[in-house]
Amino acid sequence: MFGHHSQLTLIALYWVSIGALRADAQVAAAPPRRLALEIEAGPVWQGRNDVQIPNDATGTRFSLVDVIGQGPWPAARVYLSWNFSDKRSLRALVAPLTITETGNLDGPVAFATKDFVAGPVEATYKFNSYRLSYRQRFHHGARWSWWWGLTAKIRDARIALAQGDVSAAKDDLGFVPLAHLAWEWRPTTNWRATFDADALAGGPGRAEDVALKLSRDLGERTRLAVGYRMVEGGADVDEVYNFAWLHYAVASLYVSF
Repeated sequence: MFGHHSQLTLIALYWVSIGALRADAQVAAAPPRRLALEIEAGPVWQGRNDVQIPNDATGTRFSLVDVIGQGPWPAARVYLSWNFSDKRSLRALVAPLTITETGNLDGPVAFATKDFVAGPVEATYKFNSYRLSYRQRFHHGARWSWWWGLTAKIRDARIALAQGDVSAAKDDLGFVPLAHLAWEWRPTTNWRATFDADALAGGPGRAEDVALKLSRDLGERTRLAVGYRMVEGGADVDEVYNFAWLHYAVASLYVSF
């Protein structure tokens, strides 16, 4: 599944991570607050969004980027975490995303058993994500903290086209298990760099949701962050071909209770 260069990159990242953990002196961990809320918002762009429904000779493969452009569009998400022990927590996520835009088809498109002609068209792309993650902190040091875990994801997706009296849509509601990995680096008392990822690769599809943020503590319970988020993935099955790559510029407010 991975090429030679990808394997070398993964090996290098593994040894760098091991070295960072060994070099990081262990310190007594302050008990985390039981509840934490994070609200994130910012613009989203689509770098790729290729569609073919159905994924056979009766469907036309086309790009939603070519039809409605790259964006940006507004997006937001909310995390709620419950730290039920010093090292273990549950985290819930609600991340709605719906883009509806009028654009143009460059040529005829067969989509979801309907035929569309070149010209103006209204396109909708919905990708709502609801997740519950179990996280365990396996390292806590003077500068570094690391977590791993598992995420249960419910995907609520829809792709639709409408042109005059002709309209068609494909809905997809399904469950996806993901692996979770996160780290936090504290170079100074009030500043943090954080990495957070839910991902799965293999089989007929893949999914990655990765964020890198820089945050500043405003007090014991509040901090502000800015950063970049990438959501990428899709499926290549008989009913649907869809791979999207979304880019977010984000700002978030984090409050613990």
